[in-house]
Amino acid sequence: MGKRRSRGRSQLLSTMTKKQKKHLRDFGEEHPFYDRVSKKEAKPQICQLSESSDTSHSESESEEEQEHISGYHKLLATLKNVSEEEDEEEEEEEEEDSAVADEEMNDEDIDEDVHVEEETAELAETHERVSPADDPKEKDGEEPPDGSQKSPEEFTDEKHESLFSLETNFLEEDGGGSSSQRAPRDPFQQHVNRELKEKEIQAAASSSPTTQQLKWPILGQLVFSSKFQKMETFKPPKDIDLKSLHLQKPLESTWKKTNSQFLSGPQKSNSPFTPLQKELFLIMNSYRDLFYPERTALKNGEEVRHVYCLHAINHVLKANAQVLANNSRRRSQKLGVGEDDDFRDQGLTRPKVLIVVPFREAALRIIQLFISLLEGDSKKKIIVSNKKRFQGEYGSDPEERPPNLKRPEDYEAVFVGNIDDHFRIGVAILQRSIRLYAPFYSSDILIASPLGLRTIIGGEGEKKRDFDFLSSIELLIIDQADIYLMQNWEHVLHLMNHMNLLPLDSHGVDFSRVRMWSLNNWAKYYRQTLLFGALQDAQINSVFNKHCVNAQGQVAVRNVPVTGSISHVLVQLPHVFQRMDAQDLPSVIDARFHFFINKILPQYRDAVMSHTLIYVPSYFDFVRLRNYFKKEELNFTHICEYTQKSGVSRARHFFLQGEKQFLLLTERFHFYKRYTIKGIRNLIFYELPTYPHFYSEVCNMLRATSRGEEATWTCTVLYSKYDAQRLAAVVGVERAAQMLRSPKNVHLFVTGEK
Repeated sequence: MGKRRSRGRSQLLSTMTKKQKKHLRDFGEEHPFYDRVSKKEAKPQICQLSESSDTSHSESESEEEQEHISGYHKLLATLKNVSEEEDEEEEEEEEEDSAVADEEMNDEDIDEDVHVEEETAELAETHERVSPADDPKEKDGEEPPDGSQKSPEEFTDEKHESLFSLETNFLEEDGGGSSSQRAPRDPFQQHVNRELKEKEIQAAASSSPTTQQLKWPILGQLVFSSKFQKMETFKPPKDIDLKSLHLQKPLESTWKKTNSQFLSGPQKSNSPFTPLQKELFLIMNSYRDLFYPERTALKNGEEVRHVYCLHAINHVLKANAQVLANNSRRRSQKLGVGEDDDFRDQGLTRPKVLIVVPFREAALRIIQLFISLLEGDSKKKIIVSNKKRFQGEYGSDPEERPPNLKRPEDYEAVFVGNIDDHFRIGVAILQRSIRLYAPFYSSDILIASPLGLRTIIGGEGEKKRDFDFLSSIELLIIDQADIYLMQNWEHVLHLMNHMNLLPLDSHGVDFSRVRMWSLNNWAKYYRQTLLFGALQDAQINSVFNKHCVNAQGQVAVRNVPVTGSISHVLVQLPHVFQRMDAQDLPSVIDARFHFFINKILPQYRDAVMSHTLIYVPSYFDFVRLRNYFKKEELNFTHICEYTQKSGVSRARHFFLQGEKQFLLLTERFHFYKRYTIKGIRNLIFYELPTYPHFYSEVCNMLRATSRGEEATWTCTVLYSKYDAQRLAAVVGVERAAQMLRSPKNVHLFVTGEK
């Protein structure tokens, strides 16, 4: 009898169209007048039919209305021109026919429930190539918002949606999630449960920040600031206990092993942190904004990465544990009227942490740290979905790098591994499992480059754009911020302008669980921002001062350079610093250009002053100078980051042989290539370099072709009072202060004297 029923059921299903099967599966009954609803509108769900036909019929009617509404809105969101619609309809018909054929083959000799489960998994696979922002329109072969072709291997994991859903999972007994609720002094609980008032928000928007300076043993000079009334400062204790930091399980046991490579000698047994990590984590754990401009890839880069990964995973585990614990409480008790406020534990969207890094290699190391922090010494390995694919896309082949490539140590440390700068990946963490390539709205942590985020966020007027996933970011980590100055700083500014805005869609959120400060659009006052870079720069300082408004306050490391990079110049060279006057900051660009063409360039037009290299940090200044040189028909060549390899070789050869008198060189080219330019006799810094050590590197290029002309070498530097930070990094803070206060506009320094 069972076989006959299954055969009869399979024969019945084989005669039905796919849409009739879907209607039967979703609503429990056949309907001859069903609407034409595309399968892309909503994922099929496994529904258990109730015994009462009336109940199932009423439920089907309500669900049918919801489906019509969602289909209408999604239809409006996917409008295209007529030709594109016809192409899409043909593709959908082909996919539908192939899917029906596959289902007819799978219908034989299987039970109906098994058939529904397999078909659901099958449909989930067809959605694997949805964009990270969970946009059903952005598929393989279609262009992203910036117009560039999307990488065909990019996909999102749709298979493990239910396993990592916060709404349908509950806290395990050994999850350790309730510990945060039992500890009222937990910094996480104090931060998210803090209730701001409307008066405080208004006062903070109009008042200037209150500041106070402290000196710490390792970090040095710190500036604490806050726009809110209460500003508290603190000093680091000599000894630190992991229990006092309120780390979530299993981080107390796994952190020491993960961080063991930086611990040595007596420090390894006494403290789980290095002195630098201890002070950084104390600030992070207090949920203050932090700007640390002394993070270098060659010295302490990995130390810093380890400690902010610990803070990020600790934050996510606590937040998810709170949600799962409240799920269990809601299930075990019947809620009365007005009791929902006790369970407000999440934001408007799920992503909580955004980590911005410049290259895929950095994303690879962060994921590896997350796995290590969750595993530790445990023999039971954690579940990591799509790990093999991730290693293939974010890893690198050591044999691809030329073996005879010789570059400075800092260059090797920055450009290691996979240096692709266009990527984004969502990570979901639930107890002891990690889901890579999770859709953005199902992720806890987002790891991306500025360019990868820019192509999703889009711009004004673009149809394909999405930034709702940034609405509830509670922890923003921007690592290696100085590299973004060499990539495109506009992408960072664009990202900051779209942080913590109210979402345009609800994305299925349960508003009874959303925190009130998130509903009030106050999320930016609760967002912690951690900013790490290798230098003090005005543009980075501007982002920290303008966009970091955390109610807990801000902490910035403000150490001044005692000795500048000019002390590392090895050649005997006179350095002439010429100060130009500018009325205000916006007029500096024009003032520098006119000062150069009227005062500096005439001194080098003579043929005697050949072999002149002009170092230009800004690409816009480079284009302006190049156009001027062409207009004046000067004998020059140029090299920038967009110059082809053949053009670079030709320009270097002409300059070395003296066939070209001037060579325009951009800073970004030097950053990415670090070529040694031979034949330099006269050096002009159109503007002080962004990286202080670039000054000594370029000056030391003069000795590459030393032919007895050392006595005729010259170096001229242009600066203004608005270049105080860069000037101090090159000549030292004391000498820079004297130069800026002095009435003289020309200052001479000689290096390499015997």
